[in-house]
Amino acid sequence: MRITEIREIAVPLHGDISNAVVNFSAHRVSLVAVVSDVIRDGAPIVGIGFNSIGRHAQSGILADRMIPRVLSADEQDLLDGHTGLLDPAAVARCALRDEKPGGHGDRAGAAAAIELACWDLLAKYADEPAHATIARAFGAAPATGGVPVYAAGGYYRGENELSALGDEIRGYLGDGYRAVKIKIGGQPLADDLRRIDAAIEVTGAADRVAVDANARFDQTGALAYARALAPYGLRWYEEPVDPLDYQATATVIAEYPGPVATGENLFSRQDAVNLLRYSGIRSDRDILQMDAGLSYGLTEYQSMITEMEAAGFHRTSAMPHGGHLINLHIVVGLGLGGCEAYPGVFAPFGGYSPGCVVRDGIITPADDPGFGLEAKPGLAELITELAKG
Repeated sequence: MRITEIREIAVPLHGDISNAVVNFSAHRVSLVAVVSDVIRDGAPIVGIGFNSIGRHAQSGILADRMIPRVLSADEQDLLDGHTGLLDPAAVARCALRDEKPGGHGDRAGAAAAIELACWDLLAKYADEPAHATIARAFGAAPATGGVPVYAAGGYYRGENELSALGDEIRGYLGDGYRAVKIKIGGQPLADDLRRIDAAIEVTGAADRVAVDANARFDQTGALAYARALAPYGLRWYEEPVDPLDYQATATVIAEYPGPVATGENLFSRQDAVNLLRYSGIRSDRDILQMDAGLSYGLTEYQSMITEMEAAGFHRTSAMPHGGHLINLHIVVGLGLGGCEAYPGVFAPFGGYSPGCVVRDGIITPADDPGFGLEAKPGLAELITELAKG
């Protein structure tokens, strides 16, 4: 097996939504196709990946640095010596040739898009869902019976906000979700508490509602919210401060008795190691949200899981950021704790394909080969055009 071509397009997200820090209306996502020389049904097998949601496309990094490196590499350097198939880890190493260590920014997502496309390609070659390929590659026990899922939304929408928030959450409950996540930090504390009260009223229980500050606060602001949120018994308090400020994270965790979730903005194994060492994060309750699509791909992500387990965490403490099909297959394949969904936002990438069933808060992936991205309306049409070249 060899790579004949790698293509990328920058796809805009649909909608105009904001959290406490970012407006997503101008965001694009890098959609990548890795074309192989294996012909099936008259066409080459093509692997598809992307760099997750809520960041920017990395078209320049891919076109100027990473894609040329992979295409110019010795073919044998990209293959698994035992199977003769592509080795996603080897492809990622090639894409990162001559990059200095550290500084894990946009290049982490660029490399991830290529590496994840290789996993999709391998699963399609085996004619199986990606979670089966992933479980076999890493010797994991897959959660084929489904995994917990929550609906992420609750963005700031302006007029009639409490009414609109209630309607949004009722829609999620009607679709089979049992837990939700809403945004905080974009309004004064008193107004955010009213939003939390409204969400709890609709869901019926505080432990069905998580809140996400998107690293909006400094330590003082995060502590003020921690004290106000503590009596609720929420599902979790997410990313209260800059995720690289481990001291501030530790201070908030020491103050807040409930679960804290963080990690989606950590892009490497070493970042995760530092979080585990210095943030005071607790293995009996806290949630780690690192995302393979933002952190060099699945190989690097698996190394984070290894570090978590070495630090005393169970792998079910991992619930990746992203809310999309790629992370669903990673969660199922590695037997992690669950995943989020974006059923109403971040189209065409957010949410799942019609074949994925959500029932009573559990999601079961469809049986489509690979990550099943071609089965997702809105995304399927883009993939068809990208695969044609």
